Amino acid sequence: MNLKQSRRPDGRVYLSIEKAYRDEKGRPRSKNIKSLGYLDVLEKEYDDPIAHFKEVARKMTEEELAENKRTLVIDMEEKLAPNTDNGKNFGYAAILKIYHELGLDRFFRNKARHQKFEYNTNSIMILLVISRLLSPGSKKKAYEERHRYFERFDFSLVDIYRALSHFATIAKECQRYLNAQISEQYGRNTRTIYYDVTNFYFEIDREDEFRKLGREKNRRPDPIVQMGLAVDANGIPLHYDVFPGNTVDTQTFRPIIGEIRGNYDTGRIIVVADMGIISGDNIFYLLGGEKGKKFNGYVLSFSVRGGTQAFKDYVVDETGYVDKDGKPPKEDCDFKVKSRRIARDISVTMKNGKKKTKTVYEKQVVFWGKKYAEKAKAERERDIKKAYDLVANPKKYKKSNSSGAIRYVQNVKFDEKTGEILEGKDHPILDLAKIAEDEKYDGFYSIVTSELDMSTSEVIDTYRGLWQVEETFRITKGTLETRPIYLSLEDRINAHFLSCFITLTILRILQKKTGNNYSAEGIVDCLKQITCSHEHENIYLFKYRSEISDALGDALGIDFTNKRLCLGDIKKYLAEAKK
Repeated sequence: MNLKQSRRPDGRVYLSIEKAYRDEKGRPRSKNIKSLGYLDVLEKEYDDPIAHFKEVARKMTEEELAENKRTLVIDMEEKLAPNTDNGKNFGYAAILKIYHELGLDRFFRNKARHQKFEYNTNSIMILLVISRLLSPGSKKKAYEERHRYFERFDFSLVDIYRALSHFATIAKECQRYLNAQISEQYGRNTRTIYYDVTNFYFEIDREDEFRKLGREKNRRPDPIVQMGLAVDANGIPLHYDVFPGNTVDTQTFRPIIGEIRGNYDTGRIIVVADMGIISGDNIFYLLGGEKGKKFNGYVLSFSVRGGTQAFKDYVVDETGYVDKDGKPPKEDCDFKVKSRRIARDISVTMKNGKKKTKTVYEKQVVFWGKKYAEKAKAERERDIKKAYDLVANPKKYKKSNSSGAIRYVQNVKFDEKTGEILEGKDHPILDLAKIAEDEKYDGFYSIVTSELDMSTSEVIDTYRGLWQVEETFRITKGTLETRPIYLSLEDRINAHFLSCFITLTILRILQKKTGNNYSAEGIVDCLKQITCSHEHENIYLFKYRSEISDALGDALGIDFTNKRLCLGDIKKYLAEAKK
């Protein structure tokens, strides 16, 4: 510590105690430790203020050195005790910080207040969340690794499974609470909501009432459950729900969007989704149904190849297309777009179960991209190659492994029980006309929206935001390793998804707090590596620091830069994170 004498513009001298240090690039820096006052004022109290405070600075230096320096006596013959694993994770302090900022500790304590639990449900959820992020696996694995953290997890594995049933009963209420907290503390942008559906498989032989056979995204033969997820315009999870595995994607839409509309105080929303999610019934529902109240909007992908012939003719007609600069496209352009307002008829199921045609007024945007065309061509060529092989060797294929290629092959029928290709009078042949027809639409993409005044570029940009929910599913299945699921009861499966939903929300907020400069995978990897090992008595040694750990520390007010920390300091940091 040094005594600093600063001469002010009026000629007076101001005294302060400062500390010199070097920054991470080795440049000399200093910071103010204590402001003392003007010299002429201090002279009224001290005979020699400069000499007095130089001595004060010297003693402060000695005290700091005495406090921060330890003499370690190391026994080089010391052996590790059997089954020693003294490594601890400290990165989870970042997770605790957001968990408590969101008030989740209060929520779970309040929900357990009138229950006769002999365990702490909040403590159990904390373990499930931090282990899902830092060491994903089964609930048994999370329990067995609970000693990796500095928390006191005073419950049994059986208690965890019992708590899952409780969590399932409060899952929707927890999501509503989270939404309110996020809206208040970080701000929600719910004008645009992105929605998609995915599924999760179970490695079991037989389906049950909830885990049923359905269209698994990766064509696995295992029973699945369906999960619909809505995220806000910033990619932060908004609401989820879980459905039996045989639930059609379109049937997941109204329960989730209805929950958001009814309980989330979002105001008017624009829902963005893929064509597989939206039906005439769902569009009619968004537009307010028969009464036409609570009008909401949509931005949806629209199938080119599955459209009417009139629509296909419009797509391939060069009339009206412009390039990125709004000019007529040249032959070598890599992008062109056009739009129009149309009236389109949709089929709607009425309350009496009958179908009725309704007219909706939409803006239709069609665009072509060179990269889209090249991708479509490459994918089709793979399917055609497979189709040639299917024609030549039909016995090699079943319904389960012929997808993609089968649309280019004629004269193929499958056995309903085995899925094998049945031998018939006509041998399978390549459908050349279908190949030529598909080729015409390579690179074309279409979007329809209820927002008639939305600009063409805004429609495309809004729809492209759908990648956020697709990325969320990728993170959930990959980084968080949500599947396979080792639970069998429906309520416990739902509770599993609640803990994953909370974990995912915290991860997205960590990204938001660090300026969205780092990927979810990068943040998770960083938090996993912020670990320490017991070095001596109550001293722990750290060995990791990175740009991401510094950014997280700055954003959250947690110092991740220390090479050594006493156990008391570690607990102090963790206590601060819980405030």
